Amino acid sequence: MSAKLLEGKAVAETVLKDVAARVEALKIRGISPGLGTILVGSDGASISYVNKKHETCRSVGIESFHIEIPEDGTQEDLLRAVHEFNMNVNVDAYIIQHPLPQGFDFNQALMQMAPDKDADGLHPVNLGRLVLQEPGPIPCTPAGIQAILQHYEIPVAGKEVVIVGRGPTLGRPLSLLLTLKQPYANAAVTVVHSGIKDLAAYTRRADIVIAAVGSPGIVKPDMIRAGATVISGGISWEGKKLLPDVDESVGEVAGWITPRLGGVGPTTVAMLLRNTVMAAEVRAHGR
Repeated sequence: MSAKLLEGKAVAETVLKDVAARVEALKIRGISPGLGTILVGSDGASISYVNKKHETCRSVGIESFHIEIPEDGTQEDLLRAVHEFNMNVNVDAYIIQHPLPQGFDFNQALMQMAPDKDADGLHPVNLGRLVLQEPGPIPCTPAGIQAILQHYEIPVAGKEVVIVGRGPTLGRPLSLLLTLKQPYANAAVTVVHSGIKDLAAYTRRADIVIAAVGSPGIVKPDMIRAGATVISGGISWEGKKLLPDVDESVGEVAGWITPRLGGVGPTTVAMLLRNTVMAAEVRAHGR
């Protein structure tokens, strides 16, 4: 591989060091930040993600709260869990781990979340804040990707960015974030998707390609121009093996690339905790 690696671990460590310091400052004031998680069903990847989030919470001093709903539970059970966290003064922010099992409505539950407790930054109020450049939680994976670009000093302003994927948790909010007039944004962003006939016609011209589909190896070497920066944000699983959207052989063409493991994932968790401590700081300001 000729490309340099965009390791997410170093980025996450920098963010978490800042989070830990802010948590300590809040505890001196009598505020103990708390993150809640709602897990529906028994999907192995989702359980692993939730466990990692709570493990990282412990490492920076954030309290953890957790509600589990069995796969044979109901939408009403999910909405009750949302209400419980909305009312719990010790939970500053929380997430509903997605995707949900069949029969559950994620959007309905999201709409009933208290926007200021939305740790994922996906509530319509928070996406609106993002568009207007008002303070609020930024969706975690897009924020993590921007943090990677900043950490490795990848030029973004005025560059052509192509995002492959238009999902509400990654592709769409990332396109908003990278077009804002602010540092490590202000780019010309094109959003394409797997239904486009000739994806390579778009990706080959890009300075930065970000894959956000959840389709293994959808981005291949012949789709990337030499020296481009390539980030794999979308993943899928084959048993216990994580499969990125970007074929590993792209590293022979790209200038910078995220590794198969340890790329965007660690930064996503770090941004979740950053959103949590921000929510706790808002609570502290109101006291």
